[in-house]
Amino acid sequence: MPRSADQVSLASPESILAPPLPRWRGFNLCEMFVQPDDPRWRDMTPAGRGRFVPDHFAWIADWGFNFVRLPLSYRYWGGPSRPYEITEAALAPVDEALESARRHGLHLCLNIHHAPGFCINSGLRDDHLAPEPFDLWTDPEALGCFAHHWTVLARRYRHVPPGELSFDLVNEPARCTHPAYSAVVRAAVSAIRAVSPDRPVVIDGLDAGNTPCPDLADLGLVQSCRGYWPSPLTHHRAWWAGDPLTPAPAWPAPANESEGLPWTPESLDLRFASWLALQRAGTPVFCGELGCYHHTPHRVFLAWLEDHLDRFREWGFGWALWNFHGSFGVLDHGRPDAPFVDWHGHRLDPDLLALLRRY
Repeated sequence: MPRSADQVSLASPESILAPPLPRWRGFNLCEMFVQPDDPRWRDMTPAGRGRFVPDHFAWIADWGFNFVRLPLSYRYWGGPSRPYEITEAALAPVDEALESARRHGLHLCLNIHHAPGFCINSGLRDDHLAPEPFDLWTDPEALGCFAHHWTVLARRYRHVPPGELSFDLVNEPARCTHPAYSAVVRAAVSAIRAVSPDRPVVIDGLDAGNTPCPDLADLGLVQSCRGYWPSPLTHHRAWWAGDPLTPAPAWPAPANESEGLPWTPESLDLRFASWLALQRAGTPVFCGELGCYHHTPHRVFLAWLEDHLDRFREWGFGWALWNFHGSFGVLDHGRPDAPFVDWHGHRLDPDLLALLRRY
């Protein structure tokens, strides 16, 4: 039986310096980010569920990018009825993705998007999925189960060099206290390093990836922020954000404000100030997701994105667009006002791709 939380080491090891981080630049591939029986996100995964497309890795590398992040639902290899039981054969698509990434010189980051006991998307409209048996942030059994899943993944991929594979512990932690998140991070890091001590580990910021955790710098981790501000612009008319039927957003828009900041490029300096301070103190920072839903006007999206990418390059932050193909991506996003060219049967946005390649 896997260890419960009281058997998982939560002690802080001697302070570890994070290794130098290449400036990762790439995409999220979303074929396994929600479980097969969840019909709500079809526009995120138009190529299908549960299988990654080898050509996508080749195209990403050929276009000059160096990174792919796989947000994963643990329900592909486990489930809430027996959360400790892991069907390792169900990880075959991840094995295939890893081999595709390695073949094309891409760094692969595995992220548990839906973890035992937590998913940022839980409780949204039309959520008919079986509930989790426990809460990752409050139940010791859930913490032990989460560490067990990372132990299995660490053992399965311990042969992969650290420069080719990293682990991103849990997507967008939210609805939890800082001490609870810290306990989960320390338990999972301890479990991974017991098996694979050199594996790079990424943690998302608190508050759904928006608040850095400088007190965890002693673990030598990469910390991951988000590029979804201002949300009325990035998630305009997104059903999971409440379907706001507001006028089409603009960027910049000094008359608009979110979280007390006007919608201007200069506000990005304030928005990311704590992240920049974290990086300057020695913790590598990476933006694990950024992008705009396809109802945001194309010209607005590109202007907003260029301002983000310009600052990320200045600060040395890497980034991964959400997503590669689908309603946020470069392929098949479906923006009605965007130009397209045919790319092997897909609708490719050449303006978006050209912008991304410049940064």
